[in-house]
Amino acid sequence: MNRFDSCRASRYSRRGSLFHGDQCIPMDERVVLNVGGVRHETYQATLKKIPATRLSRLTPSLANFDPLLNEYFFDRHPAVFAQVLNYYRTGKLHYPTDVCGPLFEEELHYWGLDASDTEPCCWMQLLHAKDTQETLAVLDRMDVDNREEDPQLREQDVMKKFGWEEDYFQGKRTKWMNVKPRIWALFDEPYSSQSAKIIAGVSVFFIFISILSFCLKTHPRFRIPILESVNGTYKGQPYQGVFRQTTEPHIAFSQIELVCNIWFTFELIVRFVFCPSRCGFLKSPLNIIDLVATLSFYADAIFIRLWADAPKDVMEFLSMIRIFRLFKLTQHHRGLQILIHTFRASAKELILLVFFLILGIVIFAALVYYAEKLEVNPDNQFQSIPIGLWWAICTMTTVGYGDMTPHTSFGRLVGSLCAVMGVLTIALPVPVIVSNFAMFYSHTQARDKLPKKRRRVLGVDQIRLQARRHAQVMDTNPVGMRRNNLPVVMDRLNSVDLTDSPPKQNSPPCCNDKEKLVETSSTGSDSNGVETMVKMDGRSLNATTTVIA
Repeated sequence: MNRFDSCRASRYSRRGSLFHGDQCIPMDERVVLNVGGVRHETYQATLKKIPATRLSRLTPSLANFDPLLNEYFFDRHPAVFAQVLNYYRTGKLHYPTDVCGPLFEEELHYWGLDASDTEPCCWMQLLHAKDTQETLAVLDRMDVDNREEDPQLREQDVMKKFGWEEDYFQGKRTKWMNVKPRIWALFDEPYSSQSAKIIAGVSVFFIFISILSFCLKTHPRFRIPILESVNGTYKGQPYQGVFRQTTEPHIAFSQIELVCNIWFTFELIVRFVFCPSRCGFLKSPLNIIDLVATLSFYADAIFIRLWADAPKDVMEFLSMIRIFRLFKLTQHHRGLQILIHTFRASAKELILLVFFLILGIVIFAALVYYAEKLEVNPDNQFQSIPIGLWWAICTMTTVGYGDMTPHTSFGRLVGSLCAVMGVLTIALPVPVIVSNFAMFYSHTQARDKLPKKRRRVLGVDQIRLQARRHAQVMDTNPVGMRRNNLPVVMDRLNSVDLTDSPPKQNSPPCCNDKEKLVETSSTGSDSNGVETMVKMDGRSLNATTTVIA
């Protein structure tokens, strides 16, 4: 039995038990836990309170156990572990205020615990942390400027996006793989380069010109009358007349729309050809709007040319789809993107608002209908409940057109209640929507001010993988090409008799084992360029080190 085993046996024999293999520690035995340099001491029975966790399965055979210090060492966050250990002691898990939410959940996962075990008094902090994570995830998808600064990592992300990851790592590169991502970035990522910003500016210009033309061509000043000649008889006498029955937009608007739609068609074709995924492109709502608006222009032109009696009002109504191109501006302005994501994040509140509005509209429409009938009212405007629905909508939304008003006492009472309930119903979800918008906006501003380039921190798995690869390289290389030959030299020193016995008489002093070892050693430096020296009986021994790439 060596010194460490004797120390362990003497320490635990007082409790009447020894450690052998995976034998458990006695329940009344104290356990020392060193977490991140902070020592904690508790009983084994305390750690057994929560089964199926990391701390409940502690045995001396684990690699975390240090027999010299008689403690378990874990390189984890000490502040979070204090709350974890208190959870074992008291059965109540509290959220530390000085720790970030994802870090707290990660530590709980490591110790085999669940964040749902947190006490109700800390649920708001956990909810706030999860909301922050969801917000950051949304901003990661929305922020086109948030790209990798490392060119190699950025190139890997691009290849993964276009589905060429395997070909990229196999070294199969083509001109198409270089051109396609660049063209796509020019037309779909406005902030990717200066050229992309110019193309985005041109696209926005044509969108505004198209919408402006669509609106101005309906103004009477910009329309010209259509002259129609009619041949007929009046009181038996033939006549020929010219009438101005309808009007049409000026021909300049048609030319403007033609130029705009040529650009939209070119942009749509280029984006479709160079997109990463055709299916994903066709599923995008903005692309669907752009496609339908472009096709409506050509359909309008074709029907008017081929079908002279085509209903122009219907065709002009279909052209209204072009106004939805304004939603394409969300690709070029971050504030609009934040607004859209705010409504998405507030979808539950908005659905609840619509539900209560519909409920109130139906109730007050029925009430005002019967309230106006309780008294004699010759000016009763509420002839049916469906008519009362219009009045209830205008009243609850605080619009109040004034086209319909109750005239009886009970009707006015119902109208007052309807107005008050409408204000309360609409006002309640507004703070939630404003809070979501403020959260998105504040995180966006913070991301713009923070540096984009951050130091990369290797994970433990990556470090272990590098260590295994390095060990394989050392095993396959000869002794002289290893990174550090100091252990090899020390093994040779240990094999030499280092006693003070004089050398043999038939051998010269320079030929003893020690001096032979010194002569055969070579100088070198470690990976940091520092020469490694071994002192032995006043002589220096240089150990060879070679940096392996």
